[in-house]
Amino acid sequence: MENESPLPLRRVLITGAAGFLGRSVVSALAQSREIDAVIATDVRDVPPARRVPGVIYEVMDVRSPELQGLLERRAVDAVVHLAATVPPGSGGDRDFEYSVDVLGTRNLLKASLAAGVRHLVVASSGAAYGYHADNPAWITEDQPLRGNADFVCSHHKRLVEEMLASYRSRHPQLRQTVLRIGTILGDHADNRVTALFDKPRLMAVRGRDSPFVFVWDEDVAGCILHAIASGRTGCFNVAGDGALTLAQIAALLRKPVLAVPAPLLRLGLRIGARLKISRCGPEQIDFLRYRPVLANDRLKQEFGYVPRKTSLEAFLAFKAARAARRSLAADASPQG
Repeated sequence: MENESPLPLRRVLITGAAGFLGRSVVSALAQSREIDAVIATDVRDVPPARRVPGVIYEVMDVRSPELQGLLERRAVDAVVHLAATVPPGSGGDRDFEYSVDVLGTRNLLKASLAAGVRHLVVASSGAAYGYHADNPAWITEDQPLRGNADFVCSHHKRLVEEMLASYRSRHPQLRQTVLRIGTILGDHADNRVTALFDKPRLMAVRGRDSPFVFVWDEDVAGCILHAIASGRTGCFNVAGDGALTLAQIAALLRKPVLAVPAPLLRLGLRIGARLKISRCGPEQIDFLRYRPVLANDRLKQEFGYVPRKTSLEAFLAFKAARAARRSLAADASPQG
């Protein structure tokens, strides 16, 4: 970890601000007395009803050549980079995803350097470590980044982190905090992982525990705010304490587990992808059986942030929020 930033960072721009995580980060930064201005950017316009008072909203594609001008015009000294494509599973437009995830980050790095930005906070992912049979039981930040080439999100996160490492070496004036985030849960989380939990039965690879580490969205926002306020830099895993196996998750959901041999599951996913009846291709089997389980010791001891929710507490809060929404929806539905 490097030393803290010598000057306070007062004007913060966020990319991908309209997304699930972006909305939490915008709210957290807007409430901070240590920040003078929050500039929220996204490729989508944010409707007035969803805007946070006092926040400056700008429509901006992270790939745009106009990004540098925006950074200069708003006198930005810190950037929080959240913009990324949401993995659609099998059949996505990989060229488009690469242009946003990798080329968009390159454009942001160049624009930030040219505009004199001093601190960059990047939302990376534990997926950058890759899904491999020889992953250790708990992955620390010292492990190599081996994001799988056949898994788009994992591959792109690795490419982005390699680019960031190169910039850290060649351009140390742009200080970096890289957060390798586990599975994010929140009151309104809806992603590929939470979709697994909506199934009548939870699919598992026979012989694998498939542990998950979870982190509450407010804790991720808290880490980002801490990075900006403290100036702390480095690479850190972001996850709540502990992990939950797929069997433990199923028990909490009161659902059965269907454990399928790996070859049979791979065949089923391949057929489903070809028939376009499944969002997941055969490569997704490694997503289940070789999940990187993130150790958060460095986050707590060196970075100085202790997540308020453990993995279990985050999952229970997510489960309760979903149950409450379904109950409200049932009460609001017309009675037959």
